[in-house]
Order: sequence, then C-alpha cells, then structure tokens
Amino acid sequence: MKFIRTIKRSIREYWRTAKPDLFPLRHDLQGYTVPSARADFRAGLNVTLLVFPQAIAYASIAGLPIQNALFGAAVAAIVGPLCGGSRFVMLGPTNATAVMLFALFASMEMTDPALKAMALPAIIFLSGLFLVVGAFLRVGQLIQYISRTVVAGYITAAAIYIMVNQVPKALGYLPGMSSGTTIYQAVEGIIRHLGSVHWPSIVCALATVIVYRLMRPINKLLPIVAATLAVMSLLTWMAQPLWAHIAPQAGGPVTLHALEAAGWNFTIPIFHGDTLGAFANLALVIAFLSFLEGTSIGKSLAARAGSKIDTNREMLAMGCANLGCSFYGGVPASGSLARSQLNYDSGAVTPFSSIISGMLCLVGIFLLGPYFRFIPVPALAVVIIFTGWSLINKRVIKVVLKSTTSDAVVFVTTFVAALLIRLDFAIILGAATSILLFLRKAAIPELVEYAHDASGQLTPMEGRRTNTSISIVHVEGDLFFGASELFRDQMRRLVEDPNLRVVILKMRNAYHLDATSVLSLEELVRYMKETGRTLLVSEVRKDAIRIFRKSGLIDIIGRENIFPDHSQNPTLATARALKRCKFLLGGKMSDVSILVEKQKPNQVRQGQ
Repeated sequence: MKFIRTIKRSIREYWRTAKPDLFPLRHDLQGYTVPSARADFRAGLNVTLLVFPQAIAYASIAGLPIQNALFGAAVAAIVGPLCGGSRFVMLGPTNATAVMLFALFASMEMTDPALKAMALPAIIFLSGLFLVVGAFLRVGQLIQYISRTVVAGYITAAAIYIMVNQVPKALGYLPGMSSGTTIYQAVEGIIRHLGSVHWPSIVCALATVIVYRLMRPINKLLPIVAATLAVMSLLTWMAQPLWAHIAPQAGGPVTLHALEAAGWNFTIPIFHGDTLGAFANLALVIAFLSFLEGTSIGKSLAARAGSKIDTNREMLAMGCANLGCSFYGGVPASGSLARSQLNYDSGAVTPFSSIISGMLCLVGIFLLGPYFRFIPVPALAVVIIFTGWSLINKRVIKVVLKSTTSDAVVFVTTFVAALLIRLDFAIILGAATSILLFLRKAAIPELVEYAHDASGQLTPMEGRRTNTSISIVHVEGDLFFGASELFRDQMRRLVEDPNLRVVILKMRNAYHLDATSVLSLEELVRYMKETGRTLLVSEVRKDAIRIFRKSGLIDIIGRENIFPDHSQNPTLATARALKRCKFLLGGKMSDVSILVEKQKPNQVRQGQ
C-alpha cells in the first residue's frame, strides 16, 4: 500500500507541475494583428502549393494512394498547432516517413494494398500514442544530446535528396520512373533514364526557372510559389496546341491528376493479436525518427530566428497529429524539411499559418481538386528544387568541417550514410557516432603530478618520485562508466611506486559517479590494501557520500578514511586527511606530491 501511495503522490506532483496546456495556441494569438494574419496567410498558401507535389512523391514512395498523403497533410497541419506546435515545424507526410513505411512494409512482405490500408491506421495510432506518452514523460529534452553537427549533416543530405528526386519530374520521365530510397539510387536512376527525357517537359522546367527568377522581386507582394505555378499553368494550357503541332507523339508536359475527395471517410484503427507486437515495433521506430526529424528541423529554424522551441510541446503536437491521421486515412506525420523552411522563409508569424495551410489543403481537395490537372509537374519540380537549395547552409557546413575532427567525422558519417543507405538510418548513425566520440573524448583523463621544489613552490614533477610517501590526487570532471576504468588504471600505475604509502583522493570536482566508477574504486581500494597502502578520500560531496553509503563502498574504504566536503571551509577536509596521514605514518610526514588533472578546454578550474 505504501508503494501505491508513493506512485499516486508522484502522479499528482507531476500533474501539478507539468500538466499540459489544453489550448496553447491562444498564447501565440495574443496581440494578433492584421499584418500578422496577412503574413500567416501568405505562408500558408505557399506551403499548401508545396504540399500537393510532395504528397504525390511521398505516396508513390510508400506505395500508398495520393489521397492518403493529402488527407494526412491537412489533418496534421490543423491538429498539430492546436496541441502546441510552433511556426518552425510544419507537420505532415515527409520523405523520411515515406521511406520508412516502404521499408517496413517490405520487411513484413506486405504488398497487398488492402493489407496496407488495414495496417496503416493501427501503425499511425500507436506511433501517435508513443509520442503523446513521451511528451507527458518529458523525454523531449533528450533531443539536446543530439549534436547540431548531426542535424547539419542530415539537413544537407535531405535537401540534396529532395532536389535529386525532383529531377526526373523536371526532365519529364516521371511515368515508370521510381525514386530510390537513397540519393545514390536516385542519381543512378536519373542517369539510367537519360535517354527517356521529354523535351516539352524540359522546356517547361526552363521556363519555370525564368518565371521564378522574375517573380523574386515581387515576393513581398505575392507568394512566389503561387505566382510561379499560376503563370506556368496558364502558359502550359495556352501551349497545348503548340505541343500538338511540334511534338504530336510526345505531347505536352505531364500535369497533376484531378483529385477526388469522395473517398475521405472516418476510419477506426483495427488491432489483431498476432500483429500487434509487430505493429508496435514499427510504430516505435516511426515515432522516434519522426520526433528526431521534426525537432531537429525546428531547432535549426528557431536558431536562425534567434528563438527556441519547446521539444515536449512539439512532441505532443506531433503525437496528436498522428492520432488524428490514424482516424482520417492519413500517413505518419513528422516535421517536413521543405515545408518548414518555406513557411519560415514566407514570413510566418504564428503557428496559425499551419492551420491556414491545412484548411487551404482541404479546400483544394474538395473544391479545386478537378483543376489541379492544369498544374504542370515539371514546374512543381523546379519550385521544390529551389526550396531544397535554400536549405543547404554553406556557413554551417564550413563551421562543422573546420571546428574539430570529431565534428567533421560526425558530419561526413551522417551525410555519406544518407547518400549510400537511407535518411532515417543516417540520422541514427550520426547521433550514435556523435555520442560515441563524445564519450571517448570525455573518458580520457590526463593527470599531471606536482611536487614541492627547493623553494617550497608547487611545480610539475620531473623524472621519478624520489622520497614521497603521500600523493594528493585532484579529480576533476566526470567519473562515469566511460572514464572509470581509465582512471582506475592510472591510479594503479601511481600506487605501484614502492615509496608511496598513502593516497589522498580529492573529489570535490568529481561528478556523475555510477556503479561502474564505484566498482573501479572498490578494486583500487582492495589492491592498495593488499600492497600495504591506504586510500583516503577528502572533499567528498553529499551526493557522492550517498552513493558510497548505498553501494557499501563507505565500509570498504573505511568511515575513518572519508572526509566530507565543507563548503564554508574548503581546506578543512584535506587538512583532516593530512592529519590522518600523519597517524598512519607513525607521526612522520614525508614529502608530499600532488597529482592534478590537466585543465580541459570546456572546464573552469576551481581553486585548490
């Protein structure tokens, strides 16, 4: 019963301090003005026009109907901001989620469209549920441990992948041409199909480049994407007789198909006992990668704006968006790289631009769907290529490649993995590489031994210790599992000196002790006792003493050999340790050497 009461108390305390805001959008809309609404509408309209070509591409990659991607884009764009999404993350179908779905369906050998239609809502529902639970448990803060270098490598690779996948559409051999799951496969497919280029499509693409460039000066007055596509749709429609005369066999550029929204229905996710486990595993992978992708994009854009995002709010918004998509025939929702960038560049002021985009998307599906057949696919491809190019930040790439070797390795690893493997795997590999390199760097303690010279000054000791029976070791930094073994080995080399009798371990600046470091200290103490030496621990902080007591290490070292830290008198603990040394040495105090760790660049050395 005591355990149950403790759990209830913890839940009440968590709900009191971390209960969600049921309508967070109201904070963003405080002081909302007409200019802000105008900017949000322009951004929402631009994003809406980008949704349709992306939905076609992503649905094709995942092997799903186009309507699923469009419905998912509309639902996610509306639900996300209502649950806490920011203007920096536009939720909806993305390249990464499409590739993941394709890979996951392939791993389950699920090729029947009917089986996919049955499994998809259940997978999306579980993915959204994982995200919502994660947001309530506040695991969103874990994103801070993902290096910006990983994000830079991922965004650069994703931008190139977006552009490369639009090239076939600009060249006109979209029919029968499937995009690869990696940049390498996509480029290989382009080269292999170069003989199938469609000259009217190339002309349309080149004309779009010219129109887009001419429209840039009026970007503040009109949405450049909307204006470009409107002009190109009109020109393509007017040029139909010309294409019939010049290229009767090839015809004009390919245009979008008319969209029918009659099949949009409310669906209920169906779970089967034999597939629930598999669906849960797939959903967990999608949830993790979607969160990592979305928050990485949001953090990058927020940094450009001199702001920051609440990762737990973004996680909750993404989870709610996926739950909504599971009931309305959508696809997994994540943060879209291209749409988020376009929304930001278009001057969005609040998350309301996302809601506007979702509503316009619904309007486009229900009312304007039949007229989308006039939008030329090559023109859409060119607009997306321009957007992808703007995502490549040359300044950031230069910084991460020249700052440190570790940053360069992480960037290249992430980038090359995206080129040769997959985007979703690349960001996981990059994050793992970043963490491993950090642990390797943090787990290499550098120690320097000091001794008194003839004048009594403390100087680095040269050569071998001559007549020293006491050594004082300053421990600074982390003594976590990655550093504990190296620390123990260096300490053992130190205590192998036959003249050494007592080691005083000063631990005021030692942090993050864990079970591994406790076991390493225990082995060191036992080794010293077997060789007739004594370990004293001074300046021990309360958290370290608590760990010593719980693990039993305090009895192994000996309570008389542990001297707690006194914040009011920093030297008192070491003074008491030296008094204990005098007792252990029979009242005789020999020369004292002091071993301190070399100052690392990211540390601030405290006074001894």
